[in-house]
Amino acid sequence: MTLSRRHLLAAAAGAALPLAAPSVLRAQQTREFRLGLITPPNHPWNNAALKVGESLKQETSGRLSLTVFHAGQLGNEGAMMQQLQSGALDMAFIQAAELGSRVPAIAAINAPYVVRSTEAVAKLVRHPVALGLFDVLPRETGTIGLAWGITSIRAVFAARDIASLADLKGMKLRINPTPAFRDFYQLLGAAPTPIPTPQVYDAMANGQVDGLEADLDFSWNQRFDRVSKTVLRMNAVHMPMIALVSGRVWQGLPAADRDLVTRTTKAALDAEIDEIVANQPGIWANLAKQPVKIVVADVKDADPIIEAYDRIWLPKAPVLAELRKVGAALA
Repeated sequence: MTLSRRHLLAAAAGAALPLAAPSVLRAQQTREFRLGLITPPNHPWNNAALKVGESLKQETSGRLSLTVFHAGQLGNEGAMMQQLQSGALDMAFIQAAELGSRVPAIAAINAPYVVRSTEAVAKLVRHPVALGLFDVLPRETGTIGLAWGITSIRAVFAARDIASLADLKGMKLRINPTPAFRDFYQLLGAAPTPIPTPQVYDAMANGQVDGLEADLDFSWNQRFDRVSKTVLRMNAVHMPMIALVSGRVWQGLPAADRDLVTRTTKAALDAEIDEIVANQPGIWANLAKQPVKIVVADVKDADPIIEAYDRIWLPKAPVLAELRKVGAALA
């Protein structure tokens, strides 16, 4: 608090200074936030988290800071959700699929063919309908949603020659094991095979699994093209994440700090979204130079799958119908 000349004179005369309001004292407190996520260092989400920390430190002259725990150092996403709910963890970047296993309305954004390009993903997560999905989080999970982050739309890296969606039938695929993804790939006839991500490369090389379904950024960074014969551009599903804050932590922050955390997080993830969109053409260009066949799936082949999927999910997540309308307008 800045003291006026009158206050200084009063203090010199032995008069008691007025006490600052509790909210003012809280706003002046030094605070180190802890943020967890499962992606490795240098992943776009990790870089965005570090930018949040840099911005907080700069704008508060070091009063607020952020320590980022990369690569699941605090446990998997389920463990981090428990820590957020108890207040043991301040913030986390959690995938929509993990949240969707708890809150079906969130899982609706993972439904196949809601959008069909990374550019459309970027627009979807900035749309009021997608942002409105955050409204259920405090009640259902005890967390506050601040902003979306994205990866590129996902593809299948197959260790065999495939030419269409129909060729996925019977394939042992390593997929995200949450219900939204599992239901889609089971409808396609694939056999979801649970393997820890660090083991997938060797599993494809030795024939333990036939392929991997993952975002383009991760797959290129890990060079899954080297153990693949085909990359199937499905243009079907994507995996966004939500920047979450513990509701217990949020209640203890003054309004000014809440606003600052929200603003810096949104700014960092908005830049991350633009970066993902800008980088995708370069990744496809790099893949095109490799000895791996790139096949674009015919979307018409997916119409029966979409109908069957929606029969499962619309009763659980009615917002899916609205997301499909938004996605169609973004195409």
